[in-house]
Amino acid sequence: MAKQSELNFSVVTGASSGIGLELARIAAAHGSSLLIAADGPQIHEVANELGVYGTNVEVAQVDLATPQGVDELFNLAYANGRRVDALFANAGQGLGKEFVDQDFADIMRVIDTNVTGTTYLLHRFVRAMRAADHGRVLITGSIAGLMPGSFQAVYNATKAYVDSLAFALRNELKDTSVSITCLMPGPTDTEFFEAADMLDTKVAQNKKDDPADVAKQGFDAMMRGDSHEVAGWANKLQAMMTRFVSDDFLAERHRKMAQPRSDA
Repeated sequence: MAKQSELNFSVVTGASSGIGLELARIAAAHGSSLLIAADGPQIHEVANELGVYGTNVEVAQVDLATPQGVDELFNLAYANGRRVDALFANAGQGLGKEFVDQDFADIMRVIDTNVTGTTYLLHRFVRAMRAADHGRVLITGSIAGLMPGSFQAVYNATKAYVDSLAFALRNELKDTSVSITCLMPGPTDTEFFEAADMLDTKVAQNKKDDPADVAKQGFDAMMRGDSHEVAGWANKLQAMMTRFVSDDFLAERHRKMAQPRSDA
């Protein structure tokens, strides 16, 4: 396994804000060259900001909900025969409100981003890492994947998929030098709740974790080669609780946090 000082080139998806941006900052501070990806033009501003670390920063403004976007990112990452030391698979999208009231195009966008796009991204990059017998992957899952997500039903379902995929990949690769780590945050102070149209919810208005702290915990877990990291003690307790209570209880508890106050 590579040591921290040997983290020469990293790819970070969903790097324009939140946890992804903080992961890019940490990797740059460790001297890693970067390829950062997001679907909006803000990613170019982020690249300029990361220049203060004195490392090379490349940009891919791509839509990772599409195979074409993943292919473009992969081809940029492996251009000129270089190898990827770390992949931070962080791109994701949320969606609030009641399932039957959601626009199905929005539902498909979440599935395409969180499930289909993430799966294809991992399939391409991890296959290349296995061939080189080298690399680390940090997959941003969520403790949301551990519970039925009333008023976030599709999002939680996608994160259950991502969490499960991460643990399965780790087991399949246990006899290689490729390490898979799943970062499982709880509610974090990012643009997530605004983008998911969830500002009128208890979870959005409660105190949330600092994305810089969450990213550091995930990065450190990846560098140690840990299987997963539930960020924050309160989230660790919540994750543990899910093992001992019924899904009906968890769904009702989630409802109280995620139901719009105007609907309650």
